[in-house]
Amino acid sequence: QVQVVESGGGLVQAGGSLRLSCAASGSISRIRTMDWYRQAPGKQRELVADMSSGGSTNYADSVKGRFTISRDNAKNTVNLQMNSLKPEDTAVYYCNVIGTTVWGTLFNSWGQGTQVTVSS
Repeated sequence: QVQVVESGGGLVQAGGSLRLSCAASGSISRIRTMDWYRQAPGKQRELVADMSSGGSTNYADSVKGRFTISRDNAKNTVNLQMNSLKPEDTAVYYCNVIGTTVWGTLFNSWGQGTQVTVSS
């Protein structure tokens, strides 16, 4: 089993910053990607940022230039630095981790989510 735990959400005023953290643990052999998704009320879950084990990144157009994803492969952690936050960034943010277990099977695990609320 693989566990994914997020932390760092909260309430912030527009223009402020938050840093989200995610840690994966358990029977992990190798992690391929660590991604951040978000889901606002009444909307579908959307990809915010992802990062491969090799360091390549991808961002949603709505967060480019404001959010930065970073990863520590040795610790199986990924962070999301969110600057210049806007009310439309309000959502539950989820960490998703894809990789292989020590038994050679593929896993795709989600965290429980952390709430980010940006007030205007």
